Amino acid sequence: MAVRWTGGHSTPVLCLNSSREGLVASGAEGGDLHLWAEDGTQLGCTHFQGDGDVTSIVFSSSCPTTLYASHGEAISVLDVRALKGSLDHFQVNEEEINCLSLNDTESLLASADDSGAIKILNLENKKVSRSLKRHSNICSSVAFRPQRPQSLVSCGLDMQVMLWNLQKARPVWITNLQEDEADELECPQSPGQLFNPALAHSVSVASCGNIFSCGAEDGKVRIFRVVGVKCEREVGFKAHALGVSQVSFLPESYLLLTGGNDGKIMLWDVSQGAEKKQKSPAKQTHRKKTKRAIYSAQSGNTDAAAADGEPGQLFPKLSIEHGEKVNWLLGTKLKGHQHILVADQTSCISVYPLNEL
Repeated sequence: MAVRWTGGHSTPVLCLNSSREGLVASGAEGGDLHLWAEDGTQLGCTHFQGDGDVTSIVFSSSCPTTLYASHGEAISVLDVRALKGSLDHFQVNEEEINCLSLNDTESLLASADDSGAIKILNLENKKVSRSLKRHSNICSSVAFRPQRPQSLVSCGLDMQVMLWNLQKARPVWITNLQEDEADELECPQSPGQLFNPALAHSVSVASCGNIFSCGAEDGKVRIFRVVGVKCEREVGFKAHALGVSQVSFLPESYLLLTGGNDGKIMLWDVSQGAEKKQKSPAKQTHRKKTKRAIYSAQSGNTDAAAADGEPGQLFPKLSIEHGEKVNWLLGTKLKGHQHILVADQTSCISVYPLNEL
C-alpha cells in the first residue's frame, strides 16, 4: 500500500526530484513548488507568478541546496533554504518547457519545449550555447548521458528519438518510432493500437551512459544502446495497455520503472537487453528466440514463452495497480531504503516501498 503525502498542493502534481541529502521537491499545475522531508513533512513552498505550470525540477548534485525549476517558458534557480526568492532566472525558451536536464559537470542545463526546440544554457556565462531545433513537434523529454557531458538524447511527439553531440548543431542519430515498427519482430497488437501512434513521451538514460529507454503512446518501451555516434535498438516490448507516460532507470542499475496512462506502475530488469551483443550466429539465434519469448510473455501467452525455454525472459519484477494516470516517477532512497514516488492527476504524492530485488 502506498503512503500519501498530502496537504501541500491543491492541483495535480506534474514533476518530482530528490537531492542526495534526501530532500524531495514537487511541482504542480498553477505554479506551486513544494519541498518535503524524507518522512513527508513539508519544509517549504513557493509560488511562481503567471499562468505557468511547474513542469520539471532538477537538484544540483554538487550543491544539493540548489534547485532548478521550469515554469511556463522560464527557468528559476532556487536555494531550498530560502524558496521565496530565486538565485537566478532565465527566459531562453519561446514556448512552455516540458523537461530539464543537468549534465554531470553541471556546466550545462538543457530545456526542451513545446516548439520542439532544446535550449542548452551555459551555467558559467549564463548564456545559451546551443539551440537544437530538429523535432517537428513538441519535444517532450531530454536527458544528458551520464559520464558524457556533451551528449544527450531527446524524444518528442513527432515520434522521433534523437542522439545529440553538442559539438555539432545537428543530431548524430535519429530514429522514427513509427517507421521503426516495420523492423520489429512480430508483437501481438492490442485492440485499438492502430489508433495509438508512437508519440514519444519520456526518455531515461542508465547510469552507465550507454543504455537508454523511451516510452511511447503505443504502450511500448524501447531500449537502445549507444555505439559510437549511432544507436542500436536492443529490445522493444509492450509494457502498458495505454500510453507509457514515464520511464525512469533506478540509479546504478538496469532496473527500469515505467508508468502508464493505464494507471499501472511496473519495474523491469532490462539487463539482458543491455548486455553486449554477441556476434556468434548461434548466440544471435538464441537472442532472437528470447525476444520472441518476451513478446509472448507480454501478450499473456506464458505457455508459448515457456515452450521456448529461454532464460532471462522479460517479465515485470513488480506491478502496481496505482489507479491514476502517471505524470512522473521517481526512484529514490528515503531513510536508507529504496522507494518509488509517484505524481499523478491528484494533488498528492504516492510513496511505495521498493523491497530489495
